[in-house]
Amino acid sequence: MQTTQKSIKERIIHYVENHSGEILQNDPPEMAQLRRKAFQLFKTQGIPGRNLESWKNTDIQSILDQEYHCSPEPESRKINVETFFHCNIPDLDTLMVNTLNGYYIYRHSPLKKHPNGVIIGSLAEAKKQYPQLVDENYGKCAIDTIDGMISLNTALANDGVFVYVPDNVEMKEAIQIVHINHNEERLLTNVRNLIVVGKNSSLTLVHCDDSYTKQAAFINSLTEIIVKQNAVVDHYKLQNLNNNTTLINQVFFSQFADSRVHSVAMTLNGGLIRNYAHTRFHEPGAEANVLGLYLVDKTQNVDNQVYINHTAPNCTSNELFKGLIDDQAKAIFNGHIKVHRNAQKTIAYQNNKNLLLTDKARIVAKPFLEIYADDVKCSHGATVGQLDNDALFYLMSRGISKESARMLLMYAFAAEVINEIKIDVLRNQIDDMVKKRLHGELDICETCVLHCQNREREITFPIDMSKI
Repeated sequence: MQTTQKSIKERIIHYVENHSGEILQNDPPEMAQLRRKAFQLFKTQGIPGRNLESWKNTDIQSILDQEYHCSPEPESRKINVETFFHCNIPDLDTLMVNTLNGYYIYRHSPLKKHPNGVIIGSLAEAKKQYPQLVDENYGKCAIDTIDGMISLNTALANDGVFVYVPDNVEMKEAIQIVHINHNEERLLTNVRNLIVVGKNSSLTLVHCDDSYTKQAAFINSLTEIIVKQNAVVDHYKLQNLNNNTTLINQVFFSQFADSRVHSVAMTLNGGLIRNYAHTRFHEPGAEANVLGLYLVDKTQNVDNQVYINHTAPNCTSNELFKGLIDDQAKAIFNGHIKVHRNAQKTIAYQNNKNLLLTDKARIVAKPFLEIYADDVKCSHGATVGQLDNDALFYLMSRGISKESARMLLMYAFAAEVINEIKIDVLRNQIDDMVKKRLHGELDICETCVLHCQNREREITFPIDMSKI
């Protein structure tokens, strides 16, 4: 399928109508019906434009003014990804699963059930083997937001990662989902992930987006994470893409009684990245910490949209997003906390802090509270500024060069979010990446130290902040 700005909507509609049998072939009846409904919604909604409030600062229609092709299914799913990709985080002990241009790839089996009942593998395969389990959870989170990209994903995504953790299971080993973008032509990729964590269970999830080539791509990713009663989820989203890639990343958390979610999103590279984080509290006693750090430079663009939906009483949410914007880059933060009338005893905090490093760097910050209950503790705020000249002068008066002093202040600003990563080896690696990124030494696919394609290259970190 080829798409252009002039007829992007019509061409997508034409593609779906002519490939409906292929798209729906592995779907249980309920999911097939959901797809058809989403397709009808997309026909009404189309690609989001600047006429929509939540999209007025981010233009994706102009990006789609190119020829794109739908990601083809690999001829074989049995691919040894290590032939062209290697995760080079020392001592990171995870169960790694991979998708390539939106399709689950593997060496042995498309779906594996572990002795403790945990199921990990291809979402397309899970539809076949566990149709009832998928039907009960698929499409149940992404219901509060009307958005053409959500409808498009639901209508077109054929595969992704499926994780099911049954009740009373503690996953001691983290699961690492790596989405690899590896293409020789411009691809339009729709990928869908479904994560279900049962009652009294726990899961640590590391979700990475990486580019292998520098070819342009448009990725529309949607992840649903269902957290049942008294379950705990630690979620880390890492983005390190080339400057020609557009990523629409949507993560939906659905939380039940006394559940806990700790989510940290790290945006270190990418042409245009839009993160949409949505949390809905269905039952009392739940808690969510949603944090983010974004470092953008050149002409990069990052858009963070956060929606916390308090529909139940006695729930707590805490948001902290921090950004460093350099050169002519642009960042957007739109935070929305909604407290329903029956959500008494809600505690909700929202904070967005930004440093503009040049006169041409831009930030659009819009924190927003919508409160209908009267017994709540809620606050929100946003700050936009530059490096503190007094602090800079103090460091320089102690013999530190201006460049090193600037780097130290920027790193200290970012460290508040970095320190929220609970996996020690991952935190240390991100810490080193941020130092290199601030020093201008990080260029995707050439000096990437998080997911290095050249595993024989020795990676060193010459910046020692302790000596600054």
